[in-house]
Amino acid sequence: MKRKIFPAIIGAAVLGVAGSSAWFFSNHGEKDNSVLFLYGNVDIRQVELAFNVSDRIAQMLVKEGERVKKGQLLGKLETVRLEHNAELLRAQMASQQQVVSRLEAGSRPEEILKAEADTDAARIEAENAESDYQRAKTLAAQHFVAQQQADDAHAKADAAQAQYRSAQEALKLVRLGPRKEDIAAARAQLQADSAALTVARKALDDASLYAPDDGIIQDRILEPGDIASPQRPVYTLALTDPLWVRAYVQENDLGRIKAGMRAEVTTDSYPGKQYAGWIGYISPTAEFTPKTVETPDLRSRLVYQVRIFACNPQGELRLGMPATVRIVLDQPPADDGGHCP
Repeated sequence: MKRKIFPAIIGAAVLGVAGSSAWFFSNHGEKDNSVLFLYGNVDIRQVELAFNVSDRIAQMLVKEGERVKKGQLLGKLETVRLEHNAELLRAQMASQQQVVSRLEAGSRPEEILKAEADTDAARIEAENAESDYQRAKTLAAQHFVAQQQADDAHAKADAAQAQYRSAQEALKLVRLGPRKEDIAAARAQLQADSAALTVARKALDDASLYAPDDGIIQDRILEPGDIASPQRPVYTLALTDPLWVRAYVQENDLGRIKAGMRAEVTTDSYPGKQYAGWIGYISPTAEFTPKTVETPDLRSRLVYQVRIFACNPQGELRLGMPATVRIVLDQPPADDGGHCP
C-alpha cells in the first residue's frame, strides 16, 4: 500500500508544480509594450429639447428612434395668441412712426399762414382797443363821460395788447416747429415699439422647434395638447456626432499615450469589425476606479478617464455599448489630431 501511495503523491506534486509554472508565466511573462488595450463603454451627448415660449402644443412631428437632421422641424405650438400680439405691436409701431414723421416734418405752410392771420387780427384788435381808450380818456378829461368808462377802455386795451403779444409768440413757435426734445422722445418710443415687435416675432418663431444637430430621438416626453414651456423638455435628442468610448487608463500607462493618437475600437456586438478612432481627451485629474470596472484588487488604484472618439458611419455604435480600444504606442504623431474619413 505504501508503495502505491508514494508514486501518486509524487505525480500530484509534479502536476501542481507544472500548473503553478503555467500560471506564473501566463501572468508574469513578457508584456507587449507596443500595444495598449483599454476597456470602456460608448458614450454620447444628450440634449433636452424644449420650446422657448409657453403655449399649448399643436404638433409633435417625430417619434422615438427616428433619426433627425440639423434644422429639421420637430414640433409646433398653437400660435393664435402670439400672432395677435405681434399684430397689435405692429400697429402700435406704425402709429408711432406717423407721430415721428409729423414731428420731423415741422409745421405745415397752412399752419404758419393761420398763425400769421391770427397775429394780424390780434394786432388790429389791440390797435382798435387802444384808440377807444384814447378817446374815452379825452372825453373823461372833458367830463363828457364818466371816468369809469375810460378805465374800462384802458383795461380792454391792455387785454388786447396781451392777446397780440400771445399771437406773436404762437407765430414764432409755429415757425420754429416741434422741440427737438419732443422729436427725440418720439423716436425713442418708436425704437421701444420696434424692439417689442421684434420680441413678439421671435416668440412666434420660437413656437416652432427645430433640431439643433443630427441625432436620434431618444425620448418623446410631451404630446399634442400638453402645455409646453422653456422649463419642460419635449424631446431628448441623442447626438450621433461626436461619439466616443469612455475608458480609464492606469497611472503607470498614462505617460504612454497622448491626445491625437490613432486607435481601433471593437465591440462584442460586431465581432471582427474595427472602427477607426483617436484619443480626443485625457483627464487632467485622477479618480478612483469607477464601480463599473471595479474589482477587489483594483478598487484602491487611481485611474484617468480617456475619451477615444470613434467613427460610426453605419450608426452601429450605441450608447452604453461595451467596447475594446487597441492603441499602437509606437505610431508616428498624427498631423491633424484625428478625424473620420
